[in-house]
Amino acid sequence: MELMALERLRKFFFPEEYERKDVQQSVKSDSMASWKALADFLGLDSDADPDAMQEATYYTCLKIISEAIGRMPVQLTRTTDKGGVEDAEDHPLHDVLRLRPNRFMSATQFWSCMERHRLHYGNAFAWIKGSGTRRDMYELWFMPNEEVEVFYDRTCAIDEVPDVYYFWSTGGRIRVLRSAEVLHMRSSDTVDGIMGIPMIDRLAGTVSGGLSAQEFHNSLISSGMTGKAVLQYAGEINADSEKVFAKNIAKYINGEYADDEIRNVIPIPVGTQLTPLNIKLSDAQFEELKKYNAIQIASAFGIKPQQIGDMTKTSYASSQAQNEAFYTDTLLFITKGYEEEVEYKGLSADDRSSGFHVSFDTSTTLKASFETEVKTLDVAVKGSLMTPDEARRRLKLPTVEGGDVLYANGNLIPLAMAGIQYTSGDAPPDDGGGGEE
Repeated sequence: MELMALERLRKFFFPEEYERKDVQQSVKSDSMASWKALADFLGLDSDADPDAMQEATYYTCLKIISEAIGRMPVQLTRTTDKGGVEDAEDHPLHDVLRLRPNRFMSATQFWSCMERHRLHYGNAFAWIKGSGTRRDMYELWFMPNEEVEVFYDRTCAIDEVPDVYYFWSTGGRIRVLRSAEVLHMRSSDTVDGIMGIPMIDRLAGTVSGGLSAQEFHNSLISSGMTGKAVLQYAGEINADSEKVFAKNIAKYINGEYADDEIRNVIPIPVGTQLTPLNIKLSDAQFEELKKYNAIQIASAFGIKPQQIGDMTKTSYASSQAQNEAFYTDTLLFITKGYEEEVEYKGLSADDRSSGFHVSFDTSTTLKASFETEVKTLDVAVKGSLMTPDEARRRLKLPTVEGGDVLYANGNLIPLAMAGIQYTSGDAPPDDGGGGEE
């Protein structure tokens, strides 16, 4: 960053106390003529290891969870005067959360991208642009992790109240944002509650083992599933000739000399014996170790073994039961964190007190079979919990005349009215025990 840009940053931080001597001593320095120097001064962290994406299980877990979050629509609702809940379609944040957070990203892409960064880097950031009621001014802009540095002013050097500041370096400029202007989704693994710890930091050894196993497997395939070989020959030759001799044999083994006529033949001189050291993966328990390594990575993410293709211990009666377990054990914690962050920073205090609420629609993840859904709606209508029209809308069916009222079983009466049929002055019905003579 140029000195002029750094000067503007200083004035933003210290508009009134800019001339304080201690501030000048701590910030004004010739060695801080660039943004990198300022980041080092603040003790900011570096990015996570990107090579982890090459590990199949690690990548699969990121894909499963991020797509699950992107698949669930984000709803903005309000509580009605009668205690019900309805979509707040007239609120400027409604379309931003559910349809288009910004002009370049759909809601599915945005939330999926946020979750992928939260898992891999430990933190995901989005700038809350705009305020008030102007629909065209309300946007959420994704902030790539490698472009964001975070500074927690716990000593109140910048303002009278401690706050978290986000330095977003983009487009050749640095935008300084306060905590109220940024959606910050952090991983559950955090020490100070400010910055999340990247998942790869905890799984570095396990992921590295998975990468090594895959490289070993690939090298075996490329060598025709053969390992090293012992080349025995009669007589003695010098070291240089020995290398040339072995190198030529290796070229035949690797297929470098293969043509249409010679493919699987290795010519060796008389008195020479080539003994391959075959590697049996079963003896080395290679597959068992590889599977155990994959389960460890999946467990850290909260992914069930069957979701990564391990069907040896499937214990769910149906896919619906499996999805319910995945939501309860893994997604519920994640979505709750998103809802709390968006609701607190995206909505004003007046909105929250007026009954506005942000939630993820879980129907896409916990969707039941058509038969189960129809039976459930049938019970809800007969139990006076839903009107026929409300049930039909859940099935994407049009409303019907008279379907907007609640129906009840005529045999049911309020508990307070129990026995009222006997208080009208009439004698109770004969119980069959006999009458007057």
